[in-house]
Amino acid sequence: MARKEISDDDIAAFLGKGASFKGIITYEGSIRIDGKVEGEIISKGVLIVGEFADIQADITVASLVCAGKINGKVQASDRVHLQSTATLTGAIHTPNLVIDQGVAFNGQCEMTEAPGKKKNAYPKRDEEK
Repeated sequence: MARKEISDDDIAAFLGKGASFKGIITYEGSIRIDGKVEGEIISKGVLIVGEFADIQADITVASLVCAGKINGKVQASDRVHLQSTATLTGAIHTPNLVIDQGVAFNGQCEMTEAPGKKKNAYPKRDEEK
């Protein structure tokens, strides 16, 4: 299944470079952060972390695309994509993880199946006969 690319029109909110926020961010849809955030980010939507972002927060979202810096726990129910300029220190819990060459990832990762995902369709060795 092809992933839909997110356009600027799909982004509900934007925290620009040089801006900072301290507290809890909750939202619907997609947001992009290029500034500094300290606290917690919670959504069933998409979080885009720009190259100049500095996030010190625990993150719970459906999908994360990160090109900046994150220090905290990340839980994504669908997918995490760490782009080449990303630095992530902390734990990741997601069913799908993409790490581009050049990423600095220091922490732990736990990958579990997404809800409703079909179990492995390949037969076990005993069943091959």
